Amino acid sequence: MARVRPSLHLRLSATVAVALVGAGLAGCSATNPITTQEPYAASDGVRVGLGDLTAENLLVLTAGEGEPASLHGAVRNRGGEDLEVTFTLEDGTEVGTVEVAAGDGVLLGGTDGEQLLFTATDVPGATTDLTVATASGGSETVPVPVLDGTLPEYADEVPTEGPSTTPSAPTGVDPTLEPTPTPTATEG
Repeated sequence: MARVRPSLHLRLSATVAVALVGAGLAGCSATNPITTQEPYAASDGVRVGLGDLTAENLLVLTAGEGEPASLHGAVRNRGGEDLEVTFTLEDGTEVGTVEVAAGDGVLLGGTDGEQLLFTATDVPGATTDLTVATASGGSETVPVPVLDGTLPEYADEVPTEGPSTTPSAPTGVDPTLEPTPTPTATEG
């Protein structure tokens, strides 16, 4: 049996077709940016970049307006010097300040993170304007989502107690009692 060789015309057509398909598929990446190379907020919170500082997944957890709230997320210092990061609400209420060592990161909220507690100024489902500031990177105000414990991943993270405004008395001590004078030795 004789083998049939594909004609030159058929081979040339197949080569051109493969080249056109390859060029067409390559063109998709030319017109659509590769999203994994672009910074974006991949979760429920928002992202802020200030110089060497990046704040990721910032969100507020609370049961409601006027209730205790906590700031959640993470901050990362990519620079060579320590940074002090301040978080402030739109009305001027300071949520808190965290120190971030050079080349390090700090978690906010949760069981392992810095606890930044305050009183919520907005209801869950809304956004609250939060200003993130550093001395070297300036400041940026972003609308941060306010969430409650509806989503299972946040159910145990909603604070039940707000920030302490007055020092509490040690356990077993009645703060209303007057101190008892201690007798002193007298010479005599």
